[in-house]
Amino acid sequence: MSNISEQPGHGSSPAAWIAVTIMLIGVFVGTLFLFLDVLPLVYVGAALIAIGLIVGWLLARAGFGVNGSKTAH
Repeated sequence: MSNISEQPGHGSSPAAWIAVTIMLIGVFVGTLFLFLDVLPLVYVGAALIAIGLIVGWLLARAGFGVNGSKTAH
């Protein structure tokens, strides 16, 4: 039987929060400008989603992910 404290935390880390926030802004921007029919800014929203993934990965590698060296345990 596993102990509750052994669970990975389900992504509750600074890296995850920042990545998801950037991606949510990207979804908002993309959806808004798709509705307004401004295609170049739809691509900006899509780029923000990709940037959010990269930023989250970089922050996790820098120690801000779940059980990272720079997060409180």
